[in-house]
Amino acid sequence: MRMVMRTQLRHSGVSSANLFVNPPLSVSPSSAIADATSVRVRPFTSSEGTFKMSQTESEKQPPPPPPVAKKVEHKIELFGEVRVDNYYWLRDDSRSDPNVLSHLQQENNYTNLLMSGTKKFEQELYAEIRGRIKEDDISAPERKGPYYYYQRTLKDKEYVQHCRRLVPNNEAPHSVYDTMPTGPDAPPEHVILDENIKAQNHAYYRIDAFKVSPDNKLVAYAEDTKGNEIYTVYVIDAETGAPVGQPLVNVTSFLEWTGNEALAYITMDNTLRPDKAWLHKLGAEQSSDSCLYHEKDDMFSLDLQASESKKFLFVASESKTTRFNFYLDVLRPEDGLVVLTPRQDGIDTSVSHRGNHFFLKRRSDQFFNSEVIACSVENTSETTVLLPHRESVKIQDLHLFSDHLVVYEREDGLPKVTIYHLPDVGQPLKRLHGGQAVNFSDPTYSVDPSESEYCSSILRYSYCSMKTPPSIYDYDMETGVSVLKKIETVMGGFEESNYVTERKWASAQDGTQIPISIVYRKDNIKLDGSDPLLLYGYGSYEICIDASFTASRMSLLDRGFIYAIAHIRGGGEMGRKWYENGKLLKKKNTFTDFIACAEYLIEKKYCSKGRLSIDGRSAGGLLIGAVLNMRPDLFKAAVAGVPFVDVLTTMLDPTIPLTTSEWEEWGDPRTEEFYYYIKSYSPVDNVKAQNYPNILVTAGLNDPRVMYSEPAKFVAKLREMKTDKNILLFKCELGAGHFSKSGRFEKLQEDAFIYSFIMKALDMIPAQGSAKN
Repeated sequence: MRMVMRTQLRHSGVSSANLFVNPPLSVSPSSAIADATSVRVRPFTSSEGTFKMSQTESEKQPPPPPPVAKKVEHKIELFGEVRVDNYYWLRDDSRSDPNVLSHLQQENNYTNLLMSGTKKFEQELYAEIRGRIKEDDISAPERKGPYYYYQRTLKDKEYVQHCRRLVPNNEAPHSVYDTMPTGPDAPPEHVILDENIKAQNHAYYRIDAFKVSPDNKLVAYAEDTKGNEIYTVYVIDAETGAPVGQPLVNVTSFLEWTGNEALAYITMDNTLRPDKAWLHKLGAEQSSDSCLYHEKDDMFSLDLQASESKKFLFVASESKTTRFNFYLDVLRPEDGLVVLTPRQDGIDTSVSHRGNHFFLKRRSDQFFNSEVIACSVENTSETTVLLPHRESVKIQDLHLFSDHLVVYEREDGLPKVTIYHLPDVGQPLKRLHGGQAVNFSDPTYSVDPSESEYCSSILRYSYCSMKTPPSIYDYDMETGVSVLKKIETVMGGFEESNYVTERKWASAQDGTQIPISIVYRKDNIKLDGSDPLLLYGYGSYEICIDASFTASRMSLLDRGFIYAIAHIRGGGEMGRKWYENGKLLKKKNTFTDFIACAEYLIEKKYCSKGRLSIDGRSAGGLLIGAVLNMRPDLFKAAVAGVPFVDVLTTMLDPTIPLTTSEWEEWGDPRTEEFYYYIKSYSPVDNVKAQNYPNILVTAGLNDPRVMYSEPAKFVAKLREMKTDKNILLFKCELGAGHFSKSGRFEKLQEDAFIYSFIMKALDMIPAQGSAKN
C-alpha cells in the first residue's frame, strides 16, 4: 500500500493482534448502480474459456463474454518515448462518471455470473468458516487506572462494543494473575460505544482511534463511513455517551489527548498527505484551532503519538529515509512544539520518554539496523548510547516502563523481545547489558506489543504462529513469569496438534537465502508434489509479514492445502539491508525472490505448477502482477488484491494522493534511469500476448492508497492481450476502500469467495457443490 507515515502503506492489513477481525481479502459488488450501454462488449472468444466444471455446470450454456473496456487513446510522452494508455479513461477522481461506474458494475455482474455455479459451495464454506468464530466474546481486558477496558462482540453482530468495568481494588499493585471480575457481584459492565448502532445507516463503518481521556471521563474516536480514510472525530462523555462539543471533520486517525481538555490531531492536504498538526480545545470551533506545525515538503508526512508516560506528545515528520521529531509538554501546551531531533537527511529517529530522559531509536546509513540512545530532557544535544548498533540484529521498536525498557528486535528473520531493567529515575543512564529474553517455541511466529500500564512491571504482548491462535500474555518483568490472558477461541473441532509449521530457505538468483514459513495439516499431506499450495507474498516498505494465524485458513488446510509465506526482499524481516535490497533500482529482487520460493516449493515436492496458487494485496498485488508477467507458467491461479499495478503512470503524477512521498520507495520516474527501470516491471506496462493462469483481481472504489483504476486497467489490458482459456475475474467493491468491507462476517464471506475461486481453479469443487470433504 501507499505510504502515509508508518501507518498508511500499500499494505496487506495483516495483524496478529486483532483477535476479532481477519484481514480483508476480497470485495463484493454493489447493486446500487444499474447497467448502462456505453461500454462495448465483444463477441465471445476462446481466450476467455471456463474452469473445468462439475457435470451439472457443464451441461449449461457457455458463459457470456466478459465486459470489454473501450479504448480511448491517451499518450504519455517522456524521454523521447510515447506510451499509449488506452484505458486511462477509467480513472475518475470523483468516482461519479457513469461510464466508469457502469463498466465496474458490469465487471461485478460478470464475476457473479461466472462464480454462480459455486455459490452453494461458497455459502457452505462461509458457514463453516463462520462456525469457527466464537461470536459472543470479549477481548483481553486492559487495565487503565480505575477501569478495565475491553471490546465485546455479540452473536450475529458485525461490529464491536467498547466497554469498561471498574477495578474492585484499584490500589492493589498490578499482577500477571489479575482477572477482571464478572458475575452478579462484580462491578457492572458499561458500554461506552456500540459500533453496531453507529453503523446502522452506513454500508461501511470503521473506528480507527478510540482514545480515553487521562481522567477517564471522556472518549475521543475517529470514524470513517466511506472507506476513504478521511475521518471525523467525535468526543463523548464516557458514562452517558452525550456529545461534547462539535466534531472535528476531514482529519486523519492520528489523535491524542493533551490533558483532559484538549486534543492534538493531524489533517491532510489535497493529495491526502498528513501535513498539519493541530491543537483543539474542547468546546472551541475547529476553525479556531491552533496549528502546531505545517510540513510543506511534499516528500514528508506527519504522525502523532503520546509517550508511554503520557507527559509528552511527539509530532514526527518523515520520508522513507529521514525522520525528525518535536515534543509538546502536555502540562504546558501553550508553549507549542519544541524541536527534539532536528532534520538531518538520512537520519531516522523515533522517540519516547521516561523520567528526566528522552529515549531514541536512531537509524542512519552507518547504523542501518538502529541503535538506542538517551538524552536529558533539559539538554537534548548530549546523548548516551544505551544499545549499540549490531549488523545481525535489527531494533524494530521500543516500549518504555517506569523501571524497564522492552526492545522488540529481529534476528535471522524472527522477532525477539528483550527486557532491560533501568536505574531509578534521576540516576545516570549507561550502556545496557544482560537483557532478559522472552522465549517462544514455534519455528516461525509473530509477536506484537500490546498496550501496558507504564507504572507497572507487567508487559503485555500478543503472540501467534500459523497453527497457534492469537494469544495475549502478561509477562512479569521482575520474575519472568508469563500468564496467558486470552487465546482466540477457534471452534469447529480445531486442534493445534493436528498442524505442522516449518521454516525453509530458498536460494535466490544471486545466492541470497530467502526464508519461507509453511503450515499444513499433518494427517492429509502427501508431500509428493500433488498437494495444493497457496503462496503469499508482500515485499515492500520494510513491512514484516510474520507467520500469523487466520481461523478461516483452516478451511484450506483441512482440505489438504499447504500455506506458505515468502519473506522476500523489500520487506523488513531480515533487517534494514533486506529492505534496501528490494527497493528503488533493486526492486526486481522482490519478484525474483518470490519466483525462487515458488520454484523451491515445487522442487521439494510441496506442490507442482498445476497445484500452485499465489496471493498478494496492495504492494503485494504489484508483486503478483509482476510475477504473472514474468513467469505465468509457474502458477495455476493468482489473487491480486487491490493491486498497485500501474506503477509508472502513478509515480509520474504528483497529483495522485501520496505519490510524492513514495519517490524514495520506488524512485522518481521523472529521471530517465528510474523511468526505464520502473517501466521494465510495472505490471500494466508489461502485459503481453501470452498464456496467463486463472486470475482474480479486486479493488475498492473509495481506496485512497491504490486507486481503483489501476486494477481496472490491468484487467482491461489482460483481457485484450492474454491468449489462454483461463478465467479472469474483477471484483470492485463500490462502497468501500482499501480494506474492503468493514463488518467481521462480511470479511469472512470474502474469504469464502476467494477460497472458492482458488479451489475452482484447482478443480477441487465437489461435484454437487458441497463444502464437505
